[in-house]
Amino acid sequence: MQGLKSLLGAMINSFKDLMPIVLVVLFFQLVVLQEPLPNVLSILFGLLLVVLGLTFFVFGLEMGLFPIGETMAQSFARKGSVFWLMVFSFCLGFGTTIAEPALTAVSAEAAEVAAEGGIIPMTEDSMQSYADGLRLSVAISVGLASYLAC
Repeated sequence: MQGLKSLLGAMINSFKDLMPIVLVVLFFQLVVLQEPLPNVLSILFGLLLVVLGLTFFVFGLEMGLFPIGETMAQSFARKGSVFWLMVFSFCLGFGTTIAEPALTAVSAEAAEVAAEGGIIPMTEDSMQSYADGLRLSVAISVGLASYLAC
């Protein structure tokens, strides 16, 4: 019963985490573009799937990877290895960002928009390269921010 309660709490937190994105999209769709939402049922079902996916993703991270990362960081600190702690911090920031599913989706969408706008050629290779470049620049930035915060 406690596990189900934790899962439900995580689901509510996932929904809260997604609300700023939902509000931004709704604002631009309804206020700026002044157009109704297309396929409302499909959008709501998709939102439900995103909430479920994010919930299981975060729940899994908290159960499996976070404890390992905390243990490693504490070990680096105990050993007084500032260099390796900093390298670990950069790699963790970079790795979690490059693997972020939302970043992958947004960068692919940005590449498609850039191609439609004539900024890049409308080829699969160009769009993939553009999306990869966006993901890489964001991941390096987060890695550096993690490094500096350490």
